[in-house]
Amino acid sequence: MSPLITVDELRALEPVLIDVTWNLAGPPGREAYDAGHIPGAYFVDLDTELAGPPGPGRHPLPAATTVTGALRRAGVGPSTPVVVYDAANSTAAARAWWIFRYFGLRDVRVLDGGLAAWKAAGGEVTAEVPADGNGSFIATAGHIPLLDASGAAEVAASGVLLDARAPERFAGEVEPMDPVAGHIPGAVNAPTTANVDETGRFLPAAELRERFEKLGANESTQVGVYCGSGVTAAHEALALEISGIPATLYVGSWSEWITDPTRPVATGKD
Repeated sequence: MSPLITVDELRALEPVLIDVTWNLAGPPGREAYDAGHIPGAYFVDLDTELAGPPGPGRHPLPAATTVTGALRRAGVGPSTPVVVYDAANSTAAARAWWIFRYFGLRDVRVLDGGLAAWKAAGGEVTAEVPADGNGSFIATAGHIPLLDASGAAEVAASGVLLDARAPERFAGEVEPMDPVAGHIPGAVNAPTTANVDETGRFLPAAELRERFEKLGANESTQVGVYCGSGVTAAHEALALEISGIPATLYVGSWSEWITDPTRPVATGKD
C-alpha cells in the first residue's frame, strides 16, 4: 500500500483524519487549524505530541504515553485507518507518519498535497472541532528502526547518509536554528524541497527513485536520513519509501549531533 493517499481516495474512505499543520518559524499550527481544517479532522501538535522536550536535539522522540494520548483522543484503535495532513507539502505530516509507525500504528497514510490539495479539489473546510474520541490504541516504541549518532556516522562511512536540509545549511554557510553550522562528515546533501512539485505534491515514484539513485541510494545500500531536528528528515524518509528505497531516520539529527563537541563537523558543498 502506498504511504500516500489522494483527495479522491480519501473521499471514498472513512479514516480518522489528523491535522498536524506546523511552521518552524511560527505561528503555531493550532491557529491555522482553528481558522479552517478538513471536517472531522483532529489536531495533533508537532512540538508537544510528536516530539519530546528539547535536549539533546530540538525534536527528540515523544514518550509513548504522549502518542497514546494523542491517538486515543482522535478515536484511534489498533486497526483504525489514519490519514495525516498539513497545510501543503507534507513536511509535518511526514513526521506524524513516521512517529505513528514507530509507535506501532499499522495503517497510516499522508494526504498528498495536504489541505491545499483538498481545497483545490473543492473540499470544504470548517472551524468546528470534533469531540474527543475514545480510542484504545496503546503506543509502544521500536516498530521501525532508527539511527543514533554513532549509527549515522557508520552509515555516512559505509552507506549513504542523506542530509535533507537546504544546500546553504549543509555547506555551513548559514545556520538559522542551531549554534554550530555544517554537516555530518560523509553525508550527501539531498534537500527535501526537491521531492515535491510546486503544489506540494510528491513527484512520481520513478522520478524520486531516479533522484535518489543519482545520489547513490538504492535497495542494496544502507541509507540513512537526517536534517536539523528530525522533521524534514521524515519527509525525506517518506519520499524514499514512495520510491521503493528503504531508509532509516536519525531522529536526533544535526541538533543532537552537535551537542557532543567530540563529534566531527564538515563544511562545504561536497
